[in-house]
Amino acid sequence: MKAERQIIAMGGLTADGGDAALFGYVLQQARRAHPRIAYLATAKGDREPFVSKFFERIEGLGCETAHLDLFGRTPDLDAWLEQRDVIVVAGGNTKSMLAVWQAWELPGRLRRAWEAGVVLAGWSAGAICWFDEGVTDSWAGRLEALPGLGFLSGSCCPHYDGEPERRPAYQRMLASGNIAPGIAIDDGAAVHYVDGAPIRVVTSREGADAYALSPGPGGVSEDALPAEHLKLAPR
Repeated sequence: MKAERQIIAMGGLTADGGDAALFGYVLQQARRAHPRIAYLATAKGDREPFVSKFFERIEGLGCETAHLDLFGRTPDLDAWLEQRDVIVVAGGNTKSMLAVWQAWELPGRLRRAWEAGVVLAGWSAGAICWFDEGVTDSWAGRLEALPGLGFLSGSCCPHYDGEPERRPAYQRMLASGNIAPGIAIDDGAAVHYVDGAPIRVVTSREGADAYALSPGPGGVSEDALPAEHLKLAPR
């Protein structure tokens, strides 16, 4: 039986650290009760404080954690990834992250893991990387459209309500044809894709949403998607 190909794209983390419910939801989609989670902090340069902070966020969620360090002594990637059930990708500089991944031939390895049933997830850079295109602040002082890995069709804009310039910038890109129609995700919200199709929007805070956006004769349409507010439950 063919494995489901799952991706859970998060808009961004919340300042109060209340995203444990989102990560709990991600882990619930894994193929085992005590999943083995891989954390990729490439977009943060694999700096230790960001690794430690993430592991603190998911402490107590009933998983086994490991960090893939591409700036230290890198392990055999195929063997390392085969041991994981969930891969979570951090936010940060998307352009630099994708360049490092390409150097290590990681995109193909991630696709094989995804097709074998490993759950892919992440926020900000770790969300837009899975799409054809994403809205990124990899350049200082401006937002740009950036090609992604193409596991999911269309475009993605994270931090839709968390950073005031995101909504107008994304809509300008759509209206001008500089980016494909797609989805925008608020901080504290996540969109769950199965076999390339969005099946659910979940949130860790009241008021967080995700939206489908596309240009049209009357301007850019923005349609809120039905969302389910999560409460953290022990595994």
